Amino acid sequence: MTRYYTIRVHNRQQGTEHTAAIPDDQYILESLEKQGIELPYSCRNGACTTCAVRCLSGEIYHPEAMGLSLQLQEQGYNLLCVGYPRSDLEVETQDEDEVYELQFGQYFGKGKVFFAIPLEDD
Repeated sequence: MTRYYTIRVHNRQQGTEHTAAIPDDQYILESLEKQGIELPYSCRNGACTTCAVRCLSGEIYHPEAMGLSLQLQEQGYNLLCVGYPRSDLEVETQDEDEVYELQFGQYFGKGKVFFAIPLEDD
């Protein structure tokens, strides 16, 4: 049986706030779009950081969120394109460049990189 949860989204880029009912068996971003709420996104595959939000309260289940390290997930970051609500939520959109830097910036200028894992210099 499908359950519905209330999500409140603070869109930092637009300075707007939206509230919607989201089913627990549908991606959050997809459900918001069906309700006329447009938020930033790019790949829709959980691999980039464009749709990243910071969860202020509630729980999001996102097993396909390849674009976020476990460390960022533990800090409350989630990807709406592959996220399912597991409770009522309050989230805020993030600056894509900021999240990308948190996710990948530690590897820039560190020499060779293989699948985002720094390799020892030869």
